[in-house]
Amino acid sequence: MEVGFKTDKGVRRSNNEDACFVMKKDRFFVVADGVGGNNSGEIASRTAVSEITKFFQEQPLKKKADAEDIRKYFELCMARANLAVLQKSQKIPKNKGMATTVVTAYIDKNCAHITNIGDSRAYLLRNGKLNQITEDHTYVNTLLKAGIISEEEALNHENRNMITRAIGADSMVDVDVFDVTIQAGDMILLCTDGLYGEVPEQEIISIMESEETTNDICNSLVDSANLHGGRDNITMVVLRIMEEDIDE
Repeated sequence: MEVGFKTDKGVRRSNNEDACFVMKKDRFFVVADGVGGNNSGEIASRTAVSEITKFFQEQPLKKKADAEDIRKYFELCMARANLAVLQKSQKIPKNKGMATTVVTAYIDKNCAHITNIGDSRAYLLRNGKLNQITEDHTYVNTLLKAGIISEEEALNHENRNMITRAIGADSMVDVDVFDVTIQAGDMILLCTDGLYGEVPEQEIISIMESEETTNDICNSLVDSANLHGGRDNITMVVLRIMEEDIDE
């Protein structure tokens, strides 16, 4: 598996409240986007990523775990991360209200197990088509699904950045888990809204297909997001699936 990753504060922001972590040997990858004033978003995202990866390292998945086992495992993993962020926000007054989105990918033979909370996304690129795996947990997406607003209205809605689910936002956390069959040649993109909120989908596809390595893809995607305005932090992990990854 070829893996690339990059994070950038963007053009408009003074600090970077995104976080990511790559565990290539374990085939586990995490991206988070923190929210909260006084730089608390940075604390939230890093706390969540730290707790998630620590859980994964200290309580490894069983080798013969089925899809339901994996779903329960990540629900528990995210609950632990949620508690850690929530406790830290309650102990320190300036961190009150901090939270973070999270999207993760665990690659197991021919399946990508994707977990998300919030509006950080996972995509699958196959045969020139970019499919969004995750569903945004946002106020605007709720309106869109209900047919109250159109896709065009959603793009420019005044509350388009309002998330409805996040790690650390409440005592309980609702987790989405997706199981996606993968094949050699597929690419998986995990990213924050600083990427997809700036770069048109067709441009993302063009960059992912034209650059030689996954690191080159990440560098070009960050450059493109900044050229389009760079109004938010930009973070991504790009995976290219090889034949040997499926056979292992």
